Parts: sequence; structure tokens; C-alpha cells
Amino acid sequence: MNCRVFYHDKCFDGACSASLFTRFHRECVGTAAGYEYKGLVHRAGTLFEEGWWGAGENAIVDFKYFPSPRLTWWFDHHLSAFMSVKDEEEFRRGQADGSQTTRQFFDPGYTSCTSWIAHIASTKFGMDVGPLKELIYWADIVDGAKYESAKAAVEMLEPAMKLTMVIESAPDDAGGSISRKFIPLLTEMSLQEVLEQPFVQELLGPLMERHWAGLELIRERAVCERGVISFDITDQPTEGYNKFIPYYLHPEGTYNVGLSKSSFRTKVSVGTNPWTTKGAAELVNIAAICERFGGGGHARVGAISFPVEREDEARAAVVEIVGELQS
Repeated sequence: MNCRVFYHDKCFDGACSASLFTRFHRECVGTAAGYEYKGLVHRAGTLFEEGWWGAGENAIVDFKYFPSPRLTWWFDHHLSAFMSVKDEEEFRRGQADGSQTTRQFFDPGYTSCTSWIAHIASTKFGMDVGPLKELIYWADIVDGAKYESAKAAVEMLEPAMKLTMVIESAPDDAGGSISRKFIPLLTEMSLQEVLEQPFVQELLGPLMERHWAGLELIRERAVCERGVISFDITDQPTEGYNKFIPYYLHPEGTYNVGLSKSSFRTKVSVGTNPWTTKGAAELVNIAAICERFGGGGHARVGAISFPVEREDEARAAVVEIVGELQS
């Protein structure tokens, strides 16, 4: 039977995690005839449906825990990995009684889920992850916002950064999310070779044009007051934008709260300037703020999803969050 891999869709680390998990499973476990992929996204309402489970093994990587006897493998690194206390208790029980210690793994201390899977694959299963050094390195850079500067993050000269834009922002095609096309390639080719694939190049030009147009739109809308950058671009629906643009335009800002709309949600994005001079003890836990509104994320970046038609609720959340961060 096939192994069905669920992964964080429209996310570079999500695609890298799915690719690395597939290679790990094929080389070290070897119980699947093939692999199927389904992307998961943070949205208002149900995030996972029981009918999605495959008949064979099922894996979730870089996404929330879903308690089910159908879940075989789980890897995550988000602070907001559990949708409820009950879910976390069920995961902890499986770890305590030993029933899931070899199949389900969680550590919010890892920068990317890709590096977390690599650690488990190498230390517990003996996998040689040396050939994947480039992929692991860039997954940490991208997911941890460890770019050397806002200029580097926005001008995107490196292959990994261009791939991130395509994975996050390209529209779905007839077969679903475009990110599924990357998964078989990311652990078999260099990132430059993936970037040179015809389907990637076809998407890259229009997306770069949209990227620069998005920068100008945010330049027009963004304001920075008392250390908080905020903007609203809901009247210009988009499937994504470069989250470092606010800091590129307003390097003096400590936090960023952006309101945008896509085809399936109204999104509040909350982040911390990776290049802020403030110490860690002075910074707010963004995941904790987002969790209060039904969202989540990491200590330094998070998001909240509202139904498309509940834009007013999203806008009210923005006002409250901006006020809290300014104080």
C-alpha cells in the first residue's frame, strides 16, 4: 500500500519536510509501495477531515497533530502544534506508554521541521543526511527567518528564496497545489536544478512581477507607529506576499501586523522583525497572541485565519493586536 503524506501546503519547509520524510521512509522503513501527497493549510473551521486518511500508512509533517488511530507518523516543531489540551494529552500518553515513541516526534526547539526530521532520521534510524545538507540549511534559513538582511530576503537572489516564492504564491493547477510537484525533486536535485525545471521557470517570471507590485502596494499602505508596522491589502486579493517586505520598508519597526485576503481565507499575519535590536526578553510571544484568536505559529511569527466573509472580525483582531504590541 501507499503511504499518504500530509504536509504544510504553500510553505517551503512543508514541501522540504514532505520530501525528506519520503526519502527517509523509502530508505529506512521501506514499507510503502509508493507515496501520495496532500497539502494542509491553516484556515477557519475544519483543518482535517477523516475521509482524507489513506488505506496504508499516514504521515503528517510540519502541521498540527490530529489524534487518530489512522495516524502513523507525525513530525512537527510549532509551538502551536495541538488544537486542544485533549489532543496534547493524547499525544503525551502515546509517548509515555511507549506506543508512539518511534513514529511520532515533536520538538518546538527546532528551527525547521526539515531539520527535525533529519535529526530523527539520522540519530534513530541511521540515515545518512549528508547529501541533503543544502536542503536542511535553507529550510532553517527560510523557516527561521535567518536571512542576513531584509534586503537579502526581499530581493531573493538565492535559488531557495525564489523557490520559496513559487511554493508559497503560485496558484493551484488542475491537479491541486503546485507544491506537490516539488516534493519528489527537493531531495533528488540541488535547489538550483529544481529552480531550472521548466514548470518552475514558467511560473517564476509572473510571480517576480507580482512580488515587486506587492512591494509597492505595501509601501503605499504600511504605516509604522510606536514600533508596529500595520497594513491592510484585503481589497487586492493575493495568495501570498513576501513577509519581509514590511521590515524592508520600515526597518525601524519591531513588529508587523498585516491583513490580507486569499481565495479561501482572510488572514492576519503577525511577525517580529528578525533584525530588531531588542533582546529576546523584551519580545512578545507571537504564537500566544495568535492562539487567543484561534491561530498559532512560533514565538516570533504567527497567523490567524478567518473565513473570507468575516473580514470585519479579522480587522477587529488587527486593531486589538496592534494596540497590544504598541503598548
